[in-house]
Amino acid sequence: MQKAIYNWSGGKDSSFALWKVLEENKLSIEYLLTSMSAEHNRISMHGVAEYLLDKQAESINLPIRKVYLKEDSSLETYNSVMSKEMDYAKSVGVETSIFGDIFLEDLRDYREKQLETIGLKGHFPIWKRDTLELVRDFIDSGFKAVIVSANARLLGESFCGRIIDHDFINDLPKGVDPCGENGEFHSFVFDGPIFSKPIDIKIGETIKKKYNVSEGIDSEFWYTDLK
Repeated sequence: MQKAIYNWSGGKDSSFALWKVLEENKLSIEYLLTSMSAEHNRISMHGVAEYLLDKQAESINLPIRKVYLKEDSSLETYNSVMSKEMDYAKSVGVETSIFGDIFLEDLRDYREKQLETIGLKGHFPIWKRDTLELVRDFIDSGFKAVIVSANARLLGESFCGRIIDHDFINDLPKGVDPCGENGEFHSFVFDGPIFSKPIDIKIGETIKKKYNVSEGIDSEFWYTDLK
């Protein structure tokens, strides 16, 4: 069976895609790979503490490798770090890198081009799934997730810290993708078919963070702390 690594964010799309790969049983997942904030030891973009990520990996029963990046890292730095990480993957026999992307063509093109230069293939198990259908399947399959970050321009503070259920999906404003595929929101999955036991979490405070970014790029985001 061909060896693969799984690019793990800890969120719902990542969890659902992993479930599909495990069910198909055509690839041997050697380990999970997650990008982390070097300054805060939290999952990049999601803001989830490292120890909760470790609990996910333990419950899924897969090893995990972490890449620590500074928040102001350039694309060149990111590419260099990930290139070295993919070199390691190749050294242990990995041929495929798996992603939970759904429909962002430019992101998939970028990933595949970067992998091609290294000699690896990309696999996208939930590519082009209808996102409303996908999130409903996610809920109905027994997964449980909480919103940990949200774009403050699109979603109010009240959306952060909510459990993803059918009411949550129905409450999303018009134009917000049901899976948050455009970066509208991010989640942390704490239970579901891929877990041997639920992750015990407590929902903490919600804060707003503002980033120094280029004009025209959203700069304010809500973050809900999990404990």
